[in-house]
Amino acid sequence: MTAIATFLMVLEGLLLGVGVTITVTLGSLVLGVTLGFALALIRQFSNIRAANAFIDAYCEIMRNVPALTHLFILYFGLASIGIRLSPMTAAIAGLGLIGGAVTCDLFRSGFAALPKGQREAALAVGLSPYQTIFSILTPQALRIALPSLGNYAVQLLKDTSIVSAIAAPEVMFYARSMVTSSFQTTLIYVTAAGLYLLLGLPLMQAIRLLERRVGRLSA
Repeated sequence: MTAIATFLMVLEGLLLGVGVTITVTLGSLVLGVTLGFALALIRQFSNIRAANAFIDAYCEIMRNVPALTHLFILYFGLASIGIRLSPMTAAIAGLGLIGGAVTCDLFRSGFAALPKGQREAALAVGLSPYQTIFSILTPQALRIALPSLGNYAVQLLKDTSIVSAIAAPEVMFYARSMVTSSFQTTLIYVTAAGLYLLLGLPLMQAIRLLERRVGRLSA
């Protein structure tokens, strides 16, 4: 078999996992950003100590325990007590819950960077607390957090490679399977790296376009 034929065979095999990689990335991103934003709102604007303490503890645990450990708990740990999640569900839930802790800090930093007088001024002119938070403060906080959120999205795409450990059939899952059967280690892993690069470059470009668009709207 020629080198080109071998490469095309490897590429065809790895492409089987691209759809799952994209699905896990998007699903985890939506879950992580939604959860992180909700937690940031509670942590930033709530005076309930128990809730704030829970959020702080949650963020510390999620950020400081390896992601693979969380995935094993969700996939293998829950199965041991009768709760069986599919590999895809466990992958999205695990990475999404970790993302919630990461994005919570990003959103909190965005809110914290805003002048405190803005909230007081909005309330003084008759806006409700709800209008103040969502119409005045949130758009500005999102603009501040957007570059960091973009970096998180790219990192998340790369982190999907670990979900092969719980049998989620993404790119690295097929790469490892092919290595054990063909022993074309270098070719397979280099091709897998190229696929991640091809997936990441459009994502970065989309993030840059969004940043420029938001910058023009705020100018």
